[in-house]
Amino acid sequence: MMLAPPPALVGGELVRLQTRQHVVALTFDGGGDAGAARRIMTTLRRNRVPATFFLTGHFVQTYPAIARAIGRRFVVGNHTVDHADLTRLSDAAVTHEIAGAATEIRRATGRDTHPLFRFPYGARDARTLTICHRLGYLSVRWTVDTMGWMGASVQTAAGAARRVVDGLVPGEIVLMHLGSARDGSTIDAHALPAVIRAVRSRGYRFVTLRDVTRPR
Repeated sequence: MMLAPPPALVGGELVRLQTRQHVVALTFDGGGDAGAARRIMTTLRRNRVPATFFLTGHFVQTYPAIARAIGRRFVVGNHTVDHADLTRLSDAAVTHEIAGAATEIRRATGRDTHPLFRFPYGARDARTLTICHRLGYLSVRWTVDTMGWMGASVQTAAGAARRVVDGLVPGEIVLMHLGSARDGSTIDAHALPAVIRAVRSRGYRFVTLRDVTRPR
């Protein structure tokens, strides 16, 4: 008997695609540097894998060529202006971080980020979630984090890929990063080919968050 997949919406936030189909959504956060961005984009293109990129306003302004390339090919979500912890900001500042990023990202990528929003550090509370929803966004979390951002002293490419496989469920949302860790390593970029092979070998295919809608 096939067990039902875990809940997709938890506390009004998306943690898994609402489906029983064997699909996986790769998501990449761009809130720091772009140390692994081109390698990740090349791997996705060569393997014909769709993905969703959550970008900050700072990222698209710092790396305009990469932002344009992402916008031409991939779905783009909002990750604030400068990757601030929104729970520490005033209502007006939170609104600026989200709305300002939407404007900057659209200008740089040509993409409307609605309704896809990801809180920096995953830091949110009832107040910031309310503002996020009021601005037309759904908070998109993840089913599994590869932990590549922790660096080579903590994680390996094989370990990152193993986390994706161990957490494999219909509609799995995978969190990876475009930047390098503090030690300069780019674990997620190195793990990505193995992730793609492992997911496909288990009968899953890749999708984006393009058709996700905000609950009414």
